[in-house]
Amino acid sequence: MPKRSLRQQMLARRRALRHEEWLMSSRLAQQGFLSLDEYCNAACLALYAPAHNETDTGDILLSSLEAGKKVLYPAICGHEMVLRKVDGLADLSAGRFGIHEPCHTGIDHTAEEADLIVVPGVAFDQDGHRIGYGKGFYDRFLRHPGRKAHLVGLCHDFQLIDGKIPAEGHDIRMEIIVTDRRIIRCGGNRRHPDGPDSHRGGY
Repeated sequence: MPKRSLRQQMLARRRALRHEEWLMSSRLAQQGFLSLDEYCNAACLALYAPAHNETDTGDILLSSLEAGKKVLYPAICGHEMVLRKVDGLADLSAGRFGIHEPCHTGIDHTAEEADLIVVPGVAFDQDGHRIGYGKGFYDRFLRHPGRKAHLVGLCHDFQLIDGKIPAEGHDIRMEIIVTDRRIIRCGGNRRHPDGPDSHRGGY
């Protein structure tokens, strides 16, 4: 299925979730995420503020702050995305596209500073490929040459498709996908195998 059609289909299905369904799915997915060794070992992680019934991250934020971890959230600056430190949900306010983000007075951080980055998506496949909203902010951000963070896709289980998402050479794969029902280790954390850095391999 073409990316555009799959994006529209998944967004419609996500928006149709009842609040109780969204809440339960989000809780289960976050529990799975918090069980990851990659999370336990991370001193600094990047989360996202959910929009349009995306899987929530509030439990992860609370647990991370209680554990003394540094937590970063994305903010859009022009055509690029940066990360800023957050000490609680009160630090977030509606920004571009209506998505909550840190205030503009914080210090900007780059992808290389995080040990783990939770990446939102409209759809994922079991090889770690992702469909976003089509703006390319995460794609550009994750191409930072110094990035070494584990990449985790967090989503409702119906967003993890059985087929293959059409991938391009610049696409970056998720290493792990976490849903409300399962944890998939994709064996990735690199660009598409036919991409410009395919000679580097991966794990």
